[in-house]
Amino acid sequence: MSGLFSRILRLGKSEAHSVVDKFEDPIKMTEQGIRELKKDMEESMRSLAQVKGIVIRMRNDAENKKKLAGDYESKAMALLQKAKQGSLDMAEAERLATEILARKEDVGQEALRLSKEVTSQDNMANQLQRNVDKLRTTVQRYENDLVTLRARAKTATATKKLNAQIARVDSDGTIAMLEKMRSKVEEDESLATAYGEIANSGQSIDDQINKALSGGSSMPEASDSLAALKAKMNIN
Repeated sequence: MSGLFSRILRLGKSEAHSVVDKFEDPIKMTEQGIRELKKDMEESMRSLAQVKGIVIRMRNDAENKKKLAGDYESKAMALLQKAKQGSLDMAEAERLATEILARKEDVGQEALRLSKEVTSQDNMANQLQRNVDKLRTTVQRYENDLVTLRARAKTATATKKLNAQIARVDSDGTIAMLEKMRSKVEEDESLATAYGEIANSGQSIDDQINKALSGGSSMPEASDSLAALKAKMNIN
């Protein structure tokens, strides 16, 4: 049972180190930051779309109220015109016109309220738009930084690996090995020369004569020396 608890403890420590390493990894941290920014941007864009939808509806309602107010005024004028022409009782026309003008006042006030609300909501939409644009720019900058960071990380890893390999090379041992090889080569060359001298010193007279004859260049010199010697001794 104690062995099982030890294994669980080691596993927990391993996972904890993994989490720490993950959070200390700048690439993973940047990726996480970008994901969070994109999530914020998506939420801001949804809010922006909702506010813009409200602004559009309110603006349409305000325009419709203004149009309705104008229609009410036209109807009131038409009633008074009919009463003036005698086709409608003036008292009835005035009563209806008064009722219509009251409605015109109501829809006019509603149109004014909606216009003010449109201005407020429009300002909010503009602020949200600026936030979305800022988040979009920030995400783009971070994504560009992430590309650069990944490239630098790969270069750093490769350089670290190469430097580690170079560090493991025993330069002193390599130089000592080269010196030892140079000494061995020089020793072999000296022995080869010595064996050559020994071989030459062991030649017989016949070998020397044959060598002289085969060389070709030494015979004229030998003949000249012999002729000079005979002349000196007065020998024909």
